[in-house]
Amino acid sequence: MASMKDIKRRRNSIQSTQQITKAMKLVSTVKLQKARNRAEDSKAYFNCMYETMTSLLAKAGAVNHPYVRSNGSQKKAIVVVTSNRGLAGGYNSNIVKLITGNEELKKEDLRIYAVGGKGVELLGHRGYEITADYSDIIEEPCYGDAKTIAARLLEDFEKGEIGEIYLAYTFFKNTVSHIPTLLKVLPVEEKEAEEGKEKDTVDAVDKITPMNFEPKEEEAIGLLVPKYISSILYGAFIEAVASENGARMQAMDSATSNAEEMIDDLELKYNRARQGAITQELTEIIAGAEAIG
Repeated sequence: MASMKDIKRRRNSIQSTQQITKAMKLVSTVKLQKARNRAEDSKAYFNCMYETMTSLLAKAGAVNHPYVRSNGSQKKAIVVVTSNRGLAGGYNSNIVKLITGNEELKKEDLRIYAVGGKGVELLGHRGYEITADYSDIIEEPCYGDAKTIAARLLEDFEKGEIGEIYLAYTFFKNTVSHIPTLLKVLPVEEKEAEEGKEKDTVDAVDKITPMNFEPKEEEAIGLLVPKYISSILYGAFIEAVASENGARMQAMDSATSNAEEMIDDLELKYNRARQGAITQELTEIIAGAEAIG
């Protein structure tokens, strides 16, 4: 059995750790309130933009524009949204598993556009090509940041350096539910467009509905696609920030509870050791008194 001194030292150490986890939980809770409001406010626009643009692009197959169809490149760009800090449970590792565990995404064909230091660290360590690092953006994401990344993606797409654009982020369902999501952003096919809607809304009439453009098709798509990708990226950043703070709040709450259980267990062991020491002292005193007598 450990000595009373060792038990007390360990108990004090765990209590100090518990104070830190409790403080981090409170900070994450405050941040979550703000991030959740932003995520809920932007969710409707995010969903509507994705469904509208995927439907539009899928029906614009005959339009001669580089954004509409694949350019033949086998390279795939993935915008990976993670955090810059750990202590958030499986938040970052789940995004990495989403990429590394997908058999259709071969390592040699991927170019990672990382938004968050953990994505750079974890994927870089596994040998993935980190094409761009936008780690600072995730601290306070704004639309201008998303617009900058979208411009870089479309530039690489037009040059033929990448043939497809994906987005890997964590969807914020509610405070306790965060879903790792891999979204194909460009090019869009009819299948993706239909999956973006409720199944009962995809009918024969919808499929044959003509798509009319004003101004001309090429000009309209050239104007809309950059705004579409910028909006999708910005919405994903907002969702990811809310998910990160929710995951960290849960992780710190679990850590605080575990520390409390460990402290209670050590308290019991300390009392037993103290009782054993007192009993031993009394036994020695009685034995000494009997020897004298």
